[in-house]
Amino acid sequence: MNNIGKSERATQNRIIQLFRDQLDYQYLGEWIDRAGNSNIEENLLNAWLKKQGYSEAQISKAIHTLQIEANNHSRSLYENNKAVYNLLRYGVPVKIEAGKVTESVHLIKWNEALKNDFAIAEEVTLRGNHERRPDVILYVNGIALGVLELKNSRVSIGDGIRQNLSNQQPEFNQWFFTTIQFVFAGNDSEGLQHGTIGTPEKFFLKWKEDESDNTRFKLDKYLLRICEKNRFLELIHDFVLFDGGIKKLPRVHQYFGIKAAQEYVKEHKSGIIWHTQGSGKSIVMVLLAKWILENNSAARIAIITDRDELDSQIERVFHEAGEKDIYRTSSGHDLITQLSQTTPRLLCSLVQKFGRRDVDDFDAFLKDLGNQPSKTVGDIFVFIDECHRTQSGKLHKVMKAMLPNATFIGFTGTPLLKKDKATSLEVFGKYIHTYKFSEAVEDEIVLDLVYEARDIDQELGSQEKIDAWFEAKTKGLNDWQKEELKKQWGTMQRVLSSRARMDRVVSDILFDFSVKPRLSSERGNAILVTSSIYEACKYFALLQKNTVQREVCNYNILQSIDQRYDT
Repeated sequence: MNNIGKSERATQNRIIQLFRDQLDYQYLGEWIDRAGNSNIEENLLNAWLKKQGYSEAQISKAIHTLQIEANNHSRSLYENNKAVYNLLRYGVPVKIEAGKVTESVHLIKWNEALKNDFAIAEEVTLRGNHERRPDVILYVNGIALGVLELKNSRVSIGDGIRQNLSNQQPEFNQWFFTTIQFVFAGNDSEGLQHGTIGTPEKFFLKWKEDESDNTRFKLDKYLLRICEKNRFLELIHDFVLFDGGIKKLPRVHQYFGIKAAQEYVKEHKSGIIWHTQGSGKSIVMVLLAKWILENNSAARIAIITDRDELDSQIERVFHEAGEKDIYRTSSGHDLITQLSQTTPRLLCSLVQKFGRRDVDDFDAFLKDLGNQPSKTVGDIFVFIDECHRTQSGKLHKVMKAMLPNATFIGFTGTPLLKKDKATSLEVFGKYIHTYKFSEAVEDEIVLDLVYEARDIDQELGSQEKIDAWFEAKTKGLNDWQKEELKKQWGTMQRVLSSRARMDRVVSDILFDFSVKPRLSSERGNAILVTSSIYEACKYFALLQKNTVQREVCNYNILQSIDQRYDT
């Protein structure tokens, strides 16, 4: 580590050597004065396509199509990048003559990484409205897929990130980034951060792997991990998400969570993915579903939630990620009907729709379901969102009886309580992958929870009234029965005084919204956690009646409850 503090040039020389000697990338040279530097190096791409056996006519047509999509001036960088990504991932449709079959010219061999030409060039001068010169460009088959800005260890990585962001502006070299998938910035003291086109500085990611290995700079270590040929192509092929105008790459826990889940899916094993709240479970769900559908032609996926707003959210997320053919069921019967047909392959439903309110003998009901399971077509995978709530009651037994051959993947962001853990593990099996709250705080993905204890006094106005009420209601009981009932209802004082206490809690909340800087400036949020839906509704009504709250904040009342759907 005695290289800390050396010049940016020394760091760049070391990184170039790393790509050449350890990652086996071809070194194209220093392209400061080279004319015509491009994100699509035609000569390199042409030479590689010839090696794949494509004809001159196919190659010419494919490269022309790629350039047209990359340089469409009527679209945004995001739209051009998305169009190029689709050509890279699925191939360029080429039709040489009328009447001939359209064929696909594949620009990258995704499943055979080592059969692609990986190369780097340094000091690549980009000529546009304002000339810029990125430190290192990563090419695959002549197509620029990565940009790396290196800084002296005494200069913040943030400078490299901001330089990359400014390069993407129309007045600089936006045109070059239409093919770019990874945007890197690094130095010897802080390590490596990465994003993609349009990623704001605060959302640049840090990789974490083999943290105990301190034998080299983190910059070097994580470039070796991410840019290893197989993983680099895998990340681009399976983990890029275009989500409603924002291009996203996976965080490290999402990547390893999905990789672990893929192994479970291959073996048709059920399990639980426990990733803490706010860490991006929806992205994990989308990327895993897309991978399953693409790699298993017989796969059907049903995504089960326990709240209508979550059901709508799941549908929206999949739509924005490009999965337009998701079917939202109207009932449990509708879901089973759809699964008995060959399409759709992707469905979502509410768990309550599996309930039956007219069941007197639940065990007999389950036995009947088991004897006559639903007929389904395909290889069924069931994703259960918030599985700690959804599957702790009896409905999971109904679902498993109806779909006995399905593979169940549970998702939760909440640590499982002891009473739920046994049931959840029984339903789903082992943990597939975990990412805990403390890890997310350490990675700066979520903010730490700051808790300030408040004590709201609860006292009865009249002890005599409660004694009189109790005697009136228990006059038919003997002394022993009365004593047992007193033990059971020892909290009656709190029950009868709860309205006054709730009024004081509401006043306390509104006071905080008036005086706490982050709340009064409307830059912060607060969460009110209650013990039941009933109590949450009571608080909601009290806050609605208070006219001050409309001027102070907009809020949602969230309840932390153990929901049961035993019907």
